[in-house]
Amino acid sequence: MKKIIVLGASGSIGIQTLDVIKNHPEEFELSGISVGHNITKLRDILTAFSIYDVCVADADDAEALKHEYPHIHFYYGEPGMCELIERVACDVVVNAVVGFRGLLPSLTAIRYHRVLALANKESLVAGGDLVKAELKKYQGNLYPIDSEHSAIFQCLQGNDAKTVEHLMITASGGSFRDKTREELNKVTVAQALHHPNWSMGGRITIDSATMMNKGFEVIEAHYLFDISYDRIKVLLHPQSIVHSMVQYTDQAVIAQLGTADMKLPIQYALSWPRRLKLYNSEPFDLVKVGHLDFKAVDDERYPLLKLAFTAGRRGGNSGAILNGADEAAVDLFLHDKISFLEIEEAIFAAYKHIPYIADPSLDDLIETDRKAREYVYREWKGVLS
Repeated sequence: MKKIIVLGASGSIGIQTLDVIKNHPEEFELSGISVGHNITKLRDILTAFSIYDVCVADADDAEALKHEYPHIHFYYGEPGMCELIERVACDVVVNAVVGFRGLLPSLTAIRYHRVLALANKESLVAGGDLVKAELKKYQGNLYPIDSEHSAIFQCLQGNDAKTVEHLMITASGGSFRDKTREELNKVTVAQALHHPNWSMGGRITIDSATMMNKGFEVIEAHYLFDISYDRIKVLLHPQSIVHSMVQYTDQAVIAQLGTADMKLPIQYALSWPRRLKLYNSEPFDLVKVGHLDFKAVDDERYPLLKLAFTAGRRGGNSGAILNGADEAAVDLFLHDKISFLEIEEAIFAAYKHIPYIADPSLDDLIETDRKAREYVYREWKGVLS
């Protein structure tokens, strides 16, 4: 029986993680959760699960909930997530928090010898070197939840990592994969949020459309699998059936295929090295799929992907700059403050403007994140208002 803490339990990944836990009561036990501001969803979770430790975003919410649920210990804020990890007995921490604020809980999970099941890409994009150093220091274990990295992880099983030639990460192309650069000038928020294959949160859906998300996944793959950027490729694959591939030195290519269902990589991260029955999921039928298409990515069409490779190779605080700028720019777009293409402009400008630090500390990364956000909000907030 593995005891699980789920951070970001009210989001898409968190909800599906709870579903996996519920469907395998003989394997998993929920021992604590964090949610943000979605108190309605929290009440639903507390009806479905008997847990005694909960973290929310605000101190006022925590204080009010204490009276409603006197048997539950409530924490709040980012420090509360870390305290939850420290105080509550658990084997695995699922980090499904969105954004840079997920980095410190990831580091805390490693330091307290919890297995880290990671869906918070910012932990590696912004703090990859710190996370790797802590994993080495504490002999920790990290298992990826992102479908692409889970696919690579599965394709590597039973093979010598030294024989890997390339990692091939697939990309759907997002909401606007069939539009030209000229057509992107007039796209709306509603159009951008309509992903053709996946049901995801707002930021990641927009990041998929700009391909920033895929750039972040390249940086993640570098850290997860200790592989150089020259040996990571991105392929456009509109069906989202092949989630990623590994090419070996003998030119064999091993791929992981499946439906667009995040419960599979979530469950694999929790159950590894075993495979469990996946409930409430449509069986994969290759005959119904009929055909699979792949093509190279056009750097001019998706310039943020190229920038991510550049930032990854430069290292230091470059990933933190990209992530902070992206979070702010996407937020502005979602609130109709800037246009879709201005997301790119803001990120490129921040990358040039924010000072580079070759060997950043955690405090340096926190400050880099703050500066990148502030720069984008200051320079772009009034563009279309």
